[in-house]
Amino acid sequence: MKPYLPLCAMVLLSACTDNSDVSKDSTLTAKSAVSVISTMNAHTPTFNEARFRQDIQTLSSDAFEGRAPTTKGEKLTLDYLTQAFSEMGLKGANNGSFLQAVPMVSYTASEDQQVNFGGITLKYRKDMVLSSRHDNQHITIEKAPLVFVGYGINAPEYQWNDYQGLDMKGKIAVILVNDPGFAKPERALFNGKAMTYYGRWNYKFEEASRQGALGAVIIHDTKPASYPWSVVENSWTGAQQDLVQDKAVQDARVQVEGWLTLDTAKALFTKAGVNLDNLMAQAAEQATNQALSLTADIHFNNQASYSDSYNLVATLPGSTADTSTESAPTSSQKSQADEHIVFTAHWDHIGTDITKTGDNIYNGALDNATGTAGIMEIARQFSAQAQAGNGLKRSLTFIATTGEEQGLLGSRFYAANPLYPIDKTVAVFNLDSGNVYGKTLDYTIVGKGQSELETYLIDAAKSQGRQATAESNPASGGFFRSDHFSFAKFGVPAVFAGGGSEPLDAATLKYKTMMQAKMKGCYHNVCDHYHQDWDLSGALQDLAVYYQAAEALGNNQDWPGYYSGSEFNQLRPAKN
Repeated sequence: MKPYLPLCAMVLLSACTDNSDVSKDSTLTAKSAVSVISTMNAHTPTFNEARFRQDIQTLSSDAFEGRAPTTKGEKLTLDYLTQAFSEMGLKGANNGSFLQAVPMVSYTASEDQQVNFGGITLKYRKDMVLSSRHDNQHITIEKAPLVFVGYGINAPEYQWNDYQGLDMKGKIAVILVNDPGFAKPERALFNGKAMTYYGRWNYKFEEASRQGALGAVIIHDTKPASYPWSVVENSWTGAQQDLVQDKAVQDARVQVEGWLTLDTAKALFTKAGVNLDNLMAQAAEQATNQALSLTADIHFNNQASYSDSYNLVATLPGSTADTSTESAPTSSQKSQADEHIVFTAHWDHIGTDITKTGDNIYNGALDNATGTAGIMEIARQFSAQAQAGNGLKRSLTFIATTGEEQGLLGSRFYAANPLYPIDKTVAVFNLDSGNVYGKTLDYTIVGKGQSELETYLIDAAKSQGRQATAESNPASGGFFRSDHFSFAKFGVPAVFAGGGSEPLDAATLKYKTMMQAKMKGCYHNVCDHYHQDWDLSGALQDLAVYYQAAEALGNNQDWPGYYSGSEFNQLRPAKN
């Protein structure tokens, strides 16, 4: 564990509140980034759409079985990526190997679960999903008191503690999804509609564990969760993977964790003589907890198996690191090859569900064969430029991560165990679910206003005649839901961007409307297939933004930082 992790944990739990400073810093730094990019001898990338399309189609084919970690699908994926990056001329970052082992444990809870909350027998998948991330063959809980703990948040900087006065030992926490800002944006609680880390499910389970709870269940509500119950059912059943933890950390985790449907929760609270709607309203106004005078009985079998999964890490060294040249860099040409700009995209998806009849493969074409194919195309372009004598001064490292769908596992492991020092990591560009809906007039930066790194994207998008905007639904907490977040926690400026909400023209709008209808409900579902009629021009448009931004940053000496209103400012502050 790195020595600055405790600071990171403290900063992480601070929310963005000073928007005026963010705007001021954005303006000042944007001018600098515009100057840097506009004066460069930029190269125009020539992305190969047919090759990009073929990579997406291959990675999301049935043969790859949904690309679940530690399966046959992983081996096929890694073999495919290794061959591709080798052919590009990139180097394996792990002493010549492209693979970084990520020690994982898979927990599989039996689908035959006997669960009774307050005298109500709950059905697995229909009413709840429960699991345990402990190496115990049998989970047995008898008469554990149920305690409603509002949003399950302990945030001193907001003077908010839903666990105030509680002893949670031996009890099960029942928790609302998201954070109070979503329910009461007019009160400017937390970060308003924009979800903070306190609203994420992983924080809620972590905090319940810190409070000594025996278990924790989150009440699913589609609007504040930003996804339907089907996503919970598909993502939280079957094998649940995690990083292998120190025994002390593992022992402190809640014994059971999972989700309840909203209807089930309402029936449970009614049985307790409490109106859930009224309690939800109270919890949005102030820190809230209440014992439900009901207990839970939980019984199910559980299995744990251990194996390594792998990140793929490929590097294109900075141009001044070329040892084949006889001349060494002068003092004015000091090598920057030890400074790395990182591209990430998770190669994994959910795999195959043998309990389903018919189509049971979660192909993950959009999420995230598109992103993986995207970093491959970007790498090819930079490699071709380097071979033509136009390499960047800084090195580029491409990481295809494992286990993102299970909680950003691969990126979390890399950030804590980097193959190149974190303090030499300049920035991270993350690709997750490319734009398959055609070109746009705008360009979305998720969590816009976090760091100076965004100005490189803003200027690159402007060169395409596009305006950079924040995501339309900040309540979904997108900034905390993909691999860039693992690096942000260590202070590395990291961005997740792409697509937009304004189609280029009427024809694109018509196509987008048709394609969205065709793909409705396919997020984390078996219908996330590759479509031959996808319009990938928007995805290629976005790849060019990333390419231009990385090219500019790769040839200067700028070290972007986080703005004063960001959770991560103390770890690497912005210059202004």
